[in-house]
Amino acid sequence: MALAIFDLDNTLIGGDSDHLWGQFVCNRNLVNSEHFSAQNDQFYKDYKSGDLDIAAYLRFALAPLKGQPLDVLADWHRDFMREMISPVILPKAQQLIANHRNRGDELLIITATNEFITRPIATALGIDDLLACEAEIVDGRYTGEPVGTPSFGAGKVTRLEAWLQNRDTSLEGAYFYSDSHNDLPLLEQVDKPIAVDPDATLLARAKEAGWPVISLRA
Repeated sequence: MALAIFDLDNTLIGGDSDHLWGQFVCNRNLVNSEHFSAQNDQFYKDYKSGDLDIAAYLRFALAPLKGQPLDVLADWHRDFMREMISPVILPKAQQLIANHRNRGDELLIITATNEFITRPIATALGIDDLLACEAEIVDGRYTGEPVGTPSFGAGKVTRLEAWLQNRDTSLEGAYFYSDSHNDLPLLEQVDKPIAVDPDATLLARAKEAGWPVISLRA
């Protein structure tokens, strides 16, 4: 049995759930759509180029949740899942997950997207263990502030190491599937790094290192 770690966005799903959530709240006029959409697009460009300010982005992404009753947010997220996420869940990703589960591997998603957005997606994919960026909740409502170490870049390694301390699990023989050069710190740590529909920077590193390159879309 090994640990099979998966990035989420553009790896197990054919899109970026954070960016799609931004589109969703704009479509619903839950924010100042023109301003929010422009910021959402810019942060996504920064992420892809490796220039993302993760703290600034998390505050931006969490702002629509601030002060909202949790039952209202749950209703929003159900609609978001139906409209934006279900269409981009990849059958080949579901089969990959099933293959690891059938081998008895332990499954974990680790993502830079916040837990509010990603927990229901992980559940839909049948994966219970999730490390995601965390948000502060006070008196049953989101404050709009992030908490803890963001699971982004080298922060994924930090969060994973802390998670492993509380489990009878190691990185020996571990897999990590990702599409993004932002995940190189963790890809370099595992025994079996696998590039999935990778960006150009990750593809170049995978070729240099001899890592497998696969597609869950083709």
